[in-house]
Amino acid sequence: MATRLRLYTAPADAVDDRPTPEINVRLGDLLPLAAVAQRMNFIWLKDFLDDEVMVSHDLYEVMQAFRGSRPTSA
Repeated sequence: MATRLRLYTAPADAVDDRPTPEINVRLGDLLPLAAVAQRMNFIWLKDFLDDEVMVSHDLYEVMQAFRGSRPTSA
């Protein structure tokens, strides 16, 4: 039997302690650094894995399409 999905809604009095984004960074600058940090297993990267980033609508659509497809080997 399939498991039912339950949605969590935070209480109205929950405090959002996430910092407000203040600096814009080009994706082209961020990705190489994150890739090196992941490849070399830097522990500090794990501190930020739950952070959210904002992306443009068109990039989000491309990411969703890419996620749904399997890349072919080159």
